[in-house]
Parts: sequence; structure tokens; C-alpha cells
Amino acid sequence: MPQGQHTSRVYENELRTLRDRLLLMGSLVEEMIGKAMQALATRDTALARSTMKMDRRINRLECEIDDLCMRILAMRQPVASDLRFVTKALKIVTDLERIGDLGVNICDRVAELNEEPPLDATFDLVALADEATLVVHEALDALVERDVDRATELLTRDEAIDEHYSEIWKRLLELMTSDPTTIYRATRIQSIAKYLERIGDHAMNIAETVVFLVTGKDIRHRNRRYETGAPPANDGAEVKPD
Repeated sequence: MPQGQHTSRVYENELRTLRDRLLLMGSLVEEMIGKAMQALATRDTALARSTMKMDRRINRLECEIDDLCMRILAMRQPVASDLRFVTKALKIVTDLERIGDLGVNICDRVAELNEEPPLDATFDLVALADEATLVVHEALDALVERDVDRATELLTRDEAIDEHYSEIWKRLLELMTSDPTTIYRATRIQSIAKYLERIGDHAMNIAETVVFLVTGKDIRHRNRRYETGAPPANDGAEVKPD
């Protein structure tokens, strides 16, 4: 086999491996969110603790992907769309690793809640978790298929997730005001809701990366509703509580 063909085949295998490891990392963070929420719903502290250990594998994958990207950049000197993919893979892996960290945070709050009497204010979290998991999954699908239309449509869901979080926060605030004995538990639930909202933000970052990969257009730090054709958000938007 000519040397050029051999080099080309190795290069293609490296790009394929990079994509596959990104998807594996994505599937792990999806699984982690699902198990964390299952631990919340069933008050299963053992499940929460075991789910936290998944973060070690996610962190190892981050390091492996970083090393692979650096090797490709140094040895293959990719250009055009390949260069965009490799450099943006470094950004995507950071978003996925951060989702894993947020999964750990959720499990920590679940373990704390499980030491307290149940608080009947967690059901909204299930729907919010479903929304967050779905946008992560669809952002990764858009990445695999390089589907800019799907990624652009995904960006329109950011506001709905934010509004869902805000509604949970308002209800918890009312609960804490009316019954101060719920404050400890309610603040833990609020933290879980905030972690889920941030997971949605990381999924939006991945969707923005897909737009750049396909079109070369960088839409970061712009109003997502404006970029996707929806009316611009109110300039006097309320700052969400952290």
C-alpha cells in the first residue's frame, strides 16, 4: 500500500475514534443524569453514590480526547472542516465534562435530601431533567449528523428551560416563606434545578458548535432567540437567582 494511502487511512481512523469517544462521553453523561434523577425519585442514596463514580470514567475520556486532538493537530495538520472539528472537539469535551461534574453535584444534593423527611416539591424536577437530557442527546445527534437545522432549532429551547427553572424557584421560595422548616430541603431542590438548567446551557454550547462546524459561522455570545429567528428577548430581563 502506498505511504500516502496508509497515512490517509490512519488519519481517517483517528477522526473516527475522536467522534466515537465524544459520543461515548455524551452517552455516559446522559446515563449519569438519568441515574441521579432515579436516585432522587426513589430516595436511593446508594445509587446516588455509585452514580458519582461514573465521573471518573468521564474524566479519563476527557484526557484521552484531549491527547488525541493534540496528536492529530501536531501530526496531521488538518485543514478546513477537519480542523474545525478537531479544535471544537476540545470545546465539546469541556462541556461534556462539566455536565458530568453537575451530575456529581446532583448526587450530592440527593444524598443530603435523603437524610431528611421527604418534601413534596420535587416532581417538577423530573420534567426539567427530561428537558435537559433531551437537549444533550439531540445536540450530540446534531453533531454526528452535522445537522445545522437541528442544532439551530435546538437553540430555541433554551428559554423554555430557563423559564421552567424560574418557575420551580418561585414555587420553592413561596414554600420557604410559608414554612421556614423546609428551607434546608428546598434549597437543595433549588440547587438540583439550577444544575439541570446549567446542563441545558452546556447542551446549547454544543449546538452552537455544530452550527460553526457546518457553516463556519460563530454565533457564541449572541442572543440565541435572535439568531434562530425568534423575537429578541426583553433587554430588561430578570436576573435569575443562583
